[in-house]
Amino acid sequence: MGETEQAAARVASEGTPGRSVSVNGRAYAWPAQPTVVVCFDGCDPAYVAAARAAGVVPTLERMCREGFSALALAAMPTFTNPNNVSIVCGVPPAVHGVSGNFYLDRATGADVMMVDATPMRAPTLLAAFSQAGAKVVAVTAKDKLRKALGHGLAGIAFSAEKADAARADENGISDLAALVGRGAPDQYSADLSLYVLDAGIRLLETRRPDLSYLSLSDYVQHKHAPDAPEALAFMQAVDDRLARILALGARLGIVADHGMSDMAAADGTPNVIYLGDRLDALFGAGATRVICPITDPFVRHHGALGGFVRVHLQQPNVEPEAVLDAIRQMPGIALAAARAEACLRFDLPEDREGDIAVIAGKGIALGAHARDHDLSQLSGARLRSHGGLEEQVVPFILSHPLKADRAGRLQLRNYDVFSVLLNDVAA
Repeated sequence: MGETEQAAARVASEGTPGRSVSVNGRAYAWPAQPTVVVCFDGCDPAYVAAARAAGVVPTLERMCREGFSALALAAMPTFTNPNNVSIVCGVPPAVHGVSGNFYLDRATGADVMMVDATPMRAPTLLAAFSQAGAKVVAVTAKDKLRKALGHGLAGIAFSAEKADAARADENGISDLAALVGRGAPDQYSADLSLYVLDAGIRLLETRRPDLSYLSLSDYVQHKHAPDAPEALAFMQAVDDRLARILALGARLGIVADHGMSDMAAADGTPNVIYLGDRLDALFGAGATRVICPITDPFVRHHGALGGFVRVHLQQPNVEPEAVLDAIRQMPGIALAAARAEACLRFDLPEDREGDIAVIAGKGIALGAHARDHDLSQLSGARLRSHGGLEEQVVPFILSHPLKADRAGRLQLRNYDVFSVLLNDVAA
């Protein structure tokens, strides 16, 4: 964020306990009790349904029965960064500016991978509350998110990935091994997420924060289908920790940043449209450039293959309508839209959108050129990924029921969770 946005955050945060804090045009009531939001990364509703059917998530079952349960829409594209930033800002990408993990800077032509808060154009409600005097905690699985979500936060912000390197001056805390009882977990493990929850629990026990945001990893969902034994065991382990959060007197909200889809063919190989190769064949090498915004440092999750890509036209003699028509005629493409249409439809920042946004159909992944994607990183597992419309529906589960006059809400977005949890639930 620039100086203007930081100043806006400071002004908007001049709340007092018992009143409200306003940020990005939304007002949030001061937490009446410790309030925790868990971003259950990659938790497609199918994982909740399978776990409930197997009887391994009694805490989630009780929350759905006694609290509030609905389906919500994630921000598009359905990737980690746009949705986590949307959740902590309470607004869509058109406002906060983050519309992917990776993008092409239209002004400079440079590739940009989001690894910190640099692309963000809006303050977070976490920062706003902390600057208003609340005790705020942000624990993320991935350090790239910690740097973004912890920007401007006067409190505790660290990642499970870099837990062993946490310092009081940068993270607001040190010696996490002593707090959590173990060192930083393997970044490619279910324990990366469980560490986040365990740390959040220990902080509730020892520091009693007013507001906590716990963002998990989708490692398990990328590797295992909802009814797989490994997925059910993970859901049970998460559920056990949710029970502990509630036992500590917290108000709890759970949403996901995106769902997850199987994108493998019947023989188990990745079902991929390499759009860059196809456009080269039609319009010539270098006429277009395909950007995969799912690209991030966690290459073993998805091989940079997902359900959404951006096409940038690189040569002035290439007709946008010709490229758009060619893409729309390709089997397996669910939607191709010019920049203005895509931004209007999905609340995206226009300066970071490609000339054409492309969304795959169900069960299909999109890539650039085949040479750009190292599928050996998938270790022989079926490709499971996200990014498109098929992964936009996510769970929205609260520990408390809504107030009677708030039950008939319009379509929920995952980034409404803090507003609903603080403003709309019954005492």
